[in-house]
Amino acid sequence: MAISELQLPQGVAPHEFPSPPLLADALAEVTVARLRQALEANGQASLVVSGGRSPVMFFQALARQAGFDWSQVTITLADERWVPVGHADSNEGLVKRYLLQGPVSKARFISLYHATHTQAEAAEAADRALAALAGIDVLILGMGDDGHTASLFPQSPGLAEALDEHNPRRCVPMTAPAVPLQRLSMTRALLATARFPVLSIQGAGKLDTLRAALAGGEIAEMPVRAFLKAPLDIYWCP
Repeated sequence: MAISELQLPQGVAPHEFPSPPLLADALAEVTVARLRQALEANGQASLVVSGGRSPVMFFQALARQAGFDWSQVTITLADERWVPVGHADSNEGLVKRYLLQGPVSKARFISLYHATHTQAEAAEAADRALAALAGIDVLILGMGDDGHTASLFPQSPGLAEALDEHNPRRCVPMTAPAVPLQRLSMTRALLATARFPVLSIQGAGKLDTLRAALAGGEIAEMPVRAFLKAPLDIYWCP
């Protein structure tokens, strides 16, 4: 099964690559192209990325892009684990190790993690920090085998609030089924403002998950369904 064989909604563009390195390079190129367009139009640009292990190759490819001025670009995360930046599970730590290197280090980074007493307080602090984000020019989402994206997990307490299209919050506390349990996630309302959203996935298993999500059903059962509509580009490799 190839991604081109799936019945995608109108306006959703599939991109298939034979290997992860080729996907990472292509995604890095289109990301920079879109950021450049935003800079030319507005004098500033924003990039929202996802954490976990899958984006590392993309981060490295993005850091290798030459001839691009990152000084007017703001970078932040679609979600974060509520752990200190030095922790092995920190998405911010991952971004700093693999993306904010060389020329990309000139970009402004908005941190979602705050060392507060409670997770709820951390989400409120992240919400305030994200007020400085002037929209989302490029959004790179991933997807879990359960159909979650960002940290919008099925059956998580607070999921209904996070998926509310009219929710004024930018960031909310979420609970994951795997360690670390406590997460922070951008809301659906904020993620949906992205001008160029991308879903980047790898492997046959993720293609099966995508097929199930496209088959229809409640968004709360597979939150990625909220984003499977135009405009969206899907990048996939085996």
